[in-house]
Amino acid sequence: IPEMTEPGSRFPLEGAQDLDIGRNTVQEYSISPENEYFSVSYGSRSGDDKYIELVLRKPLDREEEAEMNFFLIAVDRGSPPRSGSAEVEIVILDVNDNAPIFTKEVYIGKVLENMPEGSVVLTVLATDPDAGVNGDISYQLSQAVGQSDSTFVIDPITGEIKLTKPLDFEDSDHHELRVRATDGGGLSAICKVLVEVVDVNDNAPELVVSSFSSPLPENTVPGTVVALFTVRDRDSGANGKISCALQDQLFFSLRPAYKNYYELVTVSALDREETPQYILSAVHNLILTATDNGSPVKSGSTTIEIIVLDGNDNAPEFTQSVYKVTVREDMAVGSRVLQVTATDRDEGPNAEVKYS
Repeated sequence: IPEMTEPGSRFPLEGAQDLDIGRNTVQEYSISPENEYFSVSYGSRSGDDKYIELVLRKPLDREEEAEMNFFLIAVDRGSPPRSGSAEVEIVILDVNDNAPIFTKEVYIGKVLENMPEGSVVLTVLATDPDAGVNGDISYQLSQAVGQSDSTFVIDPITGEIKLTKPLDFEDSDHHELRVRATDGGGLSAICKVLVEVVDVNDNAPELVVSSFSSPLPENTVPGTVVALFTVRDRDSGANGKISCALQDQLFFSLRPAYKNYYELVTVSALDREETPQYILSAVHNLILTATDNGSPVKSGSTTIEIIVLDGNDNAPEFTQSVYKVTVREDMAVGSRVLQVTATDRDEGPNAEVKYS
């Protein structure tokens, strides 16, 4: 009997045979044990045309009870009464009255952004209590959000969701998918899949100079801002947490300005004659560096060349503080007595020496 059969439906049965006549022949039928789904109906329609039928009392559900057995008992009214019985076996035929059901409404998976193509992100699972084809389930990606439809693929049989290409946390830190499960009878269900992309330290910090003052006068006062720069890292968490340092410098220091902005400032008087150029570099002997806290650690660098302008802060110096020379009294006017020499550590016009 199909499980979708309407209550009140009737199913004819073969009646019992009794060789006696009158009250001694079959008079009534019953079911044992009593059954909540079926009752028995019997009687005569015309003349000796007797009938016996099973009557369905309530809807069947194959998923609750696929088969049921009971006895049909025929009783006469003789003295003593006699009875006979026959076993009735009811087989409930499946109808696709159940849609697939996912084990979760929302599946959440985490995947490293450097996982290779073909990696399994997670597996969805839907069940269907129907039998046969009606219980066979296939999976499809449905209503993918954004670029997710080209990034993932699902195995229609196992429900495994795999990568079709590497992910990039910096492009998108999560993906939202919809998966549809469809049974052989066309009924379906949908679940949501959230894929969280886990950041990998695959980006080095960047230093971007936004303002820079060079050349600098050598009489620049300590605390003067020479350069303003920002540091950034596209990674997140510890992978994107940056520390910036300036090492091995007596004339400059770094000063945090705002958030990820830093200022390069002078900390002592400059002297062009001592050091005409200050090269702040991050090559081996790291002087200006930005380093993240990822694993492995990545760092970025930039080179800043500061030129110091000359100031007339040096007086000419003679090669000797005292020149001693002997002159004969009969030397002619205009004769060279001696030559003095003075130098100036400044440059350009500041270094041009005149004698008087």
